[in-house]
Amino acid sequence: MRIFDLLRRKQKPNTAAIAKERLQIIVAHERKKRTEPDFLPKMQQEIIQVIRKYVKIEDDQVSVQLDSNDDCSVLELNVTLPDSSN
Repeated sequence: MRIFDLLRRKQKPNTAAIAKERLQIIVAHERKKRTEPDFLPKMQQEIIQVIRKYVKIEDDQVSVQLDSNDDCSVLELNVTLPDSSN
């Protein structure tokens, strides 16, 4: 019977391990935010305002990402546009 108990323990998720993993994800996300330039959130809002002049979109339909290499920075903008058949 002890063998079955050992197998069951391995299958149950350890809540402490799950909490630790979630915390690591949050910390990594916050660290990434610190490396982003200060102008990025304002730029994102301005881009959303310009797009809204032509298309009805929500804030969560636009994502802005800045990737930096040694000598180059790339600003990536993804906009989910509504279906044109509406």
